Amino acid sequence: MPADDLVLAINPGSTSTKIAAFRGEQCLLERTVVHNIDDLAPFETVNDQLPLRKEAILQTLMTEGIELTSLAAVVGRGGLLHPVQGGTYQVNQRMLSDLGRGVLGEHASNLGGILAEEIARVAGNRPAYIVDPVVVDELAPEARPSGIPGLDRTSIFHALNQKAAARRASAELGTRYEDLAAVVVHLGGGITVGAHLHGRVIDVNDGLNGEGPFTPERSGGVAVLKIVDLCFSGRYEEREIRRMIKGNGGLAAYLGTTDGREIARRIGGGDREAERIYRAMAWQVAREIGAAAATLGVRPQAIILTGGLAHDESLTGWIRNRVEWMAPVLVYPGEEEMAALAAGARRVLSGVECALEYRGGEARNGDRHR
Repeated sequence: MPADDLVLAINPGSTSTKIAAFRGEQCLLERTVVHNIDDLAPFETVNDQLPLRKEAILQTLMTEGIELTSLAAVVGRGGLLHPVQGGTYQVNQRMLSDLGRGVLGEHASNLGGILAEEIARVAGNRPAYIVDPVVVDELAPEARPSGIPGLDRTSIFHALNQKAAARRASAELGTRYEDLAAVVVHLGGGITVGAHLHGRVIDVNDGLNGEGPFTPERSGGVAVLKIVDLCFSGRYEEREIRRMIKGNGGLAAYLGTTDGREIARRIGGGDREAERIYRAMAWQVAREIGAAAATLGVRPQAIILTGGLAHDESLTGWIRNRVEWMAPVLVYPGEEEMAALAAGARRVLSGVECALEYRGGEARNGDRHR
């Protein structure tokens, strides 16, 4: 890839669209275009917002002096597609169709691949990609059975950030991601703990639907029969129980807030209950790390903590103290999603990897590394 080529990354959120332009690893531009409620109100579905968001991106690029013809590629956040293995996928018609009709649900991230294709076409039919969508599924066969036939475990996790953090750790450790054995923890509103072995996430908790530690807003794994009792108690409607599990669970239920900074302030002011609950969350994360490490079959080379809550040194310190006997603990606070998207595109443009083909759940057969 010529040194002067740019990669444009696009990450649509519910009320904003983030864009960033990278030349190599250098970020030349990063902007968040906010879409106010009044602007979004006329649109019945997320996909109906496509013209609005596309125009906002084009206008921002023009204002910032980014020439479309200078783009080498455009990469978007992956959406709710059929399960795929990790990697960089070139946007194709099958992907656009599945994103457009929301095969696994409607979400703002579904616009990532569609917007990438739209902007890439305007730029002169440049390649458009998505990288490591949340539906990356590389589970080992042994990881799938749940204990109830027909309810297999699924892989939905912070794939983009987890794999980016694992690649960063690999570089620091002087090895390749494809040779790494590590446990990666994304600490955010949801918490996912992945067992990374030889470039694949062979096991990970379903942090969206109730597995793993409790989080700022989710209950995590609760004894199943206790949930059954709640469901048939007659005291709650289905939507209320769902909110207990996802949205109003975890820290929100115990402490009335999902803001780690607020909890840290309370602890600093002597709030012992806030400290007890926050330590309990760290305890559960550590327990999940141990479980993930066991599935690797070898001693992990690193335990990696990333995500927004990794900025909290007290939280990461409590986790570190319980797990560092297994492996060095590396902390990469925040989510470098835009950089991770651009890096995925660069690996393909530079020939380090081959772009994968989306086939509604199956990648192209063969090794994706050249």
